[in-house]
Amino acid sequence: MPEAATAAPSPADTRFPRPAPDTLPARGTVLGFDFGLARIGVASGELETGLASALTTVHAEANDARFAAIARLIAEWRPVALVVGIPTHLDGREHELTARCRRFANQLHGRHALPVFTADERLSSVAAEAELAEAGRKDWRERKAALDAAAARILLQTFLDTRRHERP
Repeated sequence: MPEAATAAPSPADTRFPRPAPDTLPARGTVLGFDFGLARIGVASGELETGLASALTTVHAEANDARFAAIARLIAEWRPVALVVGIPTHLDGREHELTARCRRFANQLHGRHALPVFTADERLSSVAAEAELAEAGRKDWRERKAALDAAAARILLQTFLDTRRHERP
């Protein structure tokens, strides 16, 4: 299961800090993103309940279409913060998508002026795949359609769980 709310992989990277208990309100929606080159999984979570749910998958590959879809989600859900999964290898080394995910987090912050946190997303897709198979989705094509949003839910749930355990 992935660790949440790290500024992965380097502790010296302070652009997206660990969420201190007082940096987020007690209530409000948070959107989580599992960034990919072809698709972006999106999940929503509530700070008060600490629960995350898979929301949707953005299938557009062109940046303008991706950010337009995300802007619509932000307008609809009105989140107080965003969480972006940062992939690393199991040993913590940077993944080939690590820099792209950080850039995506920077772009979200710049476009929407919301706090953006990062979460270690190691194994979130593997966990999502197992979770969907266990839930009865035996056909791989059916699981693939829901995989990115399920991975976003897992990384956002872990973020919310970590935040809840760190509150005074």
